Amino acid sequence: MKETLLDLLMYLFENYHEGELEDSDNQPTLRIELAAAGFPEEEIDHAFAWLEGLAAQRNTPLVAGQADALRVYAPQEAEKLSVECRGFLLHLEQLGILTPQSRELVIERLLALEDEVDLERVKWVCLLVLINQPGEEESAVHLEDMVYYQGDFLH
Repeated sequence: MKETLLDLLMYLFENYHEGELEDSDNQPTLRIELAAAGFPEEEIDHAFAWLEGLAAQRNTPLVAGQADALRVYAPQEAEKLSVECRGFLLHLEQLGILTPQSRELVIERLLALEDEVDLERVKWVCLLVLINQPGEEESAVHLEDMVYYQGDFLH
């Protein structure tokens, strides 16, 4: 079975605590456990690189416009993120789950995925980003409930 980067990230989210993932001393053990779980070495490398990119962005302030500004997507972003995906991000922002800064981080992390991006992947990346952002715990819990229990909540 072909495991994707997002499958591996979801597995990490569901089976490990944030501190375990951030501790570089745990990385060799986690790599062994992930390989034993059937994930290919290449995907394990990509997952750790993706998580390192997320951690690096955590301390980098993102420049964003006013809270009521409309986000215009660059052509390469619009190509990777469907109208449905972009609409979902706008919906989360309107609900107050995503801030302009967290939205930008989600978009950056989605573009870092080598896999095709669909709505389900957007939901998971939003959740992974919020969980890894200090002060976003409440938004992460709300989004987690939406992802796990409410199915299609755009309508």
